[in-house]
Amino acid sequence: MKKIIFLLLLLCFSVSLVHAKNIRVLAIGNSFSYDAIEHYLSGLVEASGDTIVIGNAYIAGCSLERHFNNMTNNTAAYSYHKIVDGIRTETPSLTLIDIINDEDWDYVSLQQVSSLSGDYKSYYPFIVELSSFVKEHSTNPSMEIVLHATWAYAQNSTHSGFAKYDNNQTIMYDAIVDATSRVALKEGINMIIPSGTAIQNGRTSILGDTFCKDGYHLEITYGRYTAACAWYEKLFEKSVIGNSYIPDNISKLQAKIAQYAAHYAIIIPNHITEISIE
Repeated sequence: MKKIIFLLLLLCFSVSLVHAKNIRVLAIGNSFSYDAIEHYLSGLVEASGDTIVIGNAYIAGCSLERHFNNMTNNTAAYSYHKIVDGIRTETPSLTLIDIINDEDWDYVSLQQVSSLSGDYKSYYPFIVELSSFVKEHSTNPSMEIVLHATWAYAQNSTHSGFAKYDNNQTIMYDAIVDATSRVALKEGINMIIPSGTAIQNGRTSILGDTFCKDGYHLEITYGRYTAACAWYEKLFEKSVIGNSYIPDNISKLQAKIAQYAAHYAIIIPNHITEISIE
């Protein structure tokens, strides 16, 4: 009997190893990629039995145009944030080529600065040139470009860029969905990370419009956790619902809302799903 149980356990362990994934993802981003992937994504991945290497080519408030200029001039302007086995390091003053060549990245994410995220025209020609540059210098022939669809500001945000959307959260959210969908279609980008829809879904819950700490950056516990859940489920193609990784600073209710908000964002990325969990 003990031998049979041992063999069954061994079989289950072997199956889990077969289905485990190892993903390397790099964001060419700003503080919104910092919010989304640097805090809770590793924990979610580890809890599922998978592994991830996370990179973030970070400049605060960086637009696609500025990334393009840095690319063109080979400017050593980036703080390279890297997370391996949950351990985070920062390396200053690197170029995009330095960071792209550091790993055989499976996915490289691009995103527009938040104030322009819903402005379709602002993506061009920069996203075309950046995508070509990443593909040219990638050491992984199977690398895939990803588009990060970020979130709308809180309704009471005082960010100057909010005026572009009539200081209206719904208008901004709809503009981001429209712009990123059109860009992805035009450029043949097959993966969009719908962080913005995950956050908007969460705002329909009893947590309300509390997902930003300052009107535009994510609240540091369940706000960031919600975005990380969306990244996890999209990258690993596994439901985040029931994932056991819940940090001590996040309540079980907040985590459940975040997981469902992200899960429905992956299923229905371009529309808001109401989250009625109490």
